[in-house]
Amino acid sequence: MTTQMNRHFYVAIMAGGIGSRFWPYSRTDYPKQFLDILNTGKTLLQWTYERFAAFVPKENIYVVTHQHYESKVKEQLGELPVANVVCEPSRKNTAPCVAYISYKIHQQDPQACVVCAPADHLILDGPAFTAACLNALTFVQKNTALLTLGIKPTRPDTGYGYIQYETQQVADNVYEVKTFTEKPNLELAKTFLQSGDFLWNAGIFVWNVKTIIAAFKKYLPEIDELFVQGRDALNTPKERELVDSIYPQCTNISIDYGIMEKADNVYVIPANFGWSDLGTWASAYENLEKDYLGNAVQGKNVVVIDATKCMVKAAPEKLVVLQGLDEFIVIDTNDVLLICKKENEQQIKEYVAEVKRNKGDKFL
Repeated sequence: MTTQMNRHFYVAIMAGGIGSRFWPYSRTDYPKQFLDILNTGKTLLQWTYERFAAFVPKENIYVVTHQHYESKVKEQLGELPVANVVCEPSRKNTAPCVAYISYKIHQQDPQACVVCAPADHLILDGPAFTAACLNALTFVQKNTALLTLGIKPTRPDTGYGYIQYETQQVADNVYEVKTFTEKPNLELAKTFLQSGDFLWNAGIFVWNVKTIIAAFKKYLPEIDELFVQGRDALNTPKERELVDSIYPQCTNISIDYGIMEKADNVYVIPANFGWSDLGTWASAYENLEKDYLGNAVQGKNVVVIDATKCMVKAAPEKLVVLQGLDEFIVIDTNDVLLICKKENEQQIKEYVAEVKRNKGDKFL
């Protein structure tokens, strides 16, 4: 598929998280975006980069990551210009991350339109994804809009945020957003699904740099001020020094809470491109091949006896025998064994915190 590349279209891939819900496979030193979670031969970051390189000039693709992972990004994305690996000195959630890359790109191209997307999503239908992104970029180029891609829900999932939208479109498949709801309980999620005017919030945002900077000025002025004062250092040798001084002063807040839920110019494109945020082991289970008893098994020497619907991952050299388990997650690494009911997978983050309290950072 050949697409005319627009030099004002940019991508910021957010790749700084630690993926704690994929513990113990995803670790602080080697989080899930740098791993081949689904045994495809490529890491999640590599897939994400290739997806965007299909329709955005490679020199316009940036990866924003924690400075600890700078070398991993460069190693995995050999053709990405070195200057396009943008490093955060600390994790301050998505608002400072979006601010940093937006002011940086604005300094070199005030007409830029940017897709901000996480590095760890699975997208099965590349052409549909490209079409949705190009539609979004074209819309924000002409309109003062903060746009998000919404996924048509297939089940009442409590792990995602939801977007309610108006029924009347304002442009080709673009709708005004009514409400954002953070992860609802099951009853509410069922109601959302039945109503038909709710979408999953995929966390993929599209905007013109001028529009997002105006939104920071209005809704997060304290972050805006820091970057406005230091903007002359962006894209110069002084940039890292500036960011090191700015980040400790930035509010730790997500772009959803900080801006999207407050703004009155938010739009959504309902999309269907085989999306999963691969946020949890259960989402990996959904996307892996299963045996006749519904077990998704990764590992050459796993023996399953009377077990059903389990997610099992083990090192190839390790013999793992599983008997009598139903709907469990079993993840075996060199130094950690996790056995957890699938229905409790949203609590893995809490288990990791418990390990940290009792055993320190050694196993994280």
